[in-house]
Amino acid sequence: MVTVAILIGSESDRSVAERAAKVFDEKGVDYEIRVLSAHRNPVELDNYISKSDAEVFIAIAGLSAALPGAVASRTGKPVIGVPVSAKLGGMDALLSIVQMPKGVPVACVGIDNGENAAHLALRILRM
Repeated sequence: MVTVAILIGSESDRSVAERAAKVFDEKGVDYEIRVLSAHRNPVELDNYISKSDAEVFIAIAGLSAALPGAVASRTGKPVIGVPVSAKLGGMDALLSIVQMPKGVPVACVGIDNGENAAHLALRILRM
């Protein structure tokens, strides 16, 4: 069982995920990091979300940043999006994450701010 699932859209997003992981390591919170792209691995992503016992998802992605919204559309659990500064200073990813349609909420932290995503997850979990 993991308490938090940290999903990254590509291996290039791992450094942002590691920032969140460091916070969880310090607090003794179980987590796992998985590379699952909303575009390249949609079936694997669906399977992972449906089988996951995580209480909170952190979805880290750059460019179109579809991953947080894709996760939120497939679960009723809290989803925290972290935009990555891959292009356009990360503004493209930031705007993609904060513009979710009604009924598909995604909390969003600052660009490349994996630490704040972890801190928000801890607050959601009341830890």
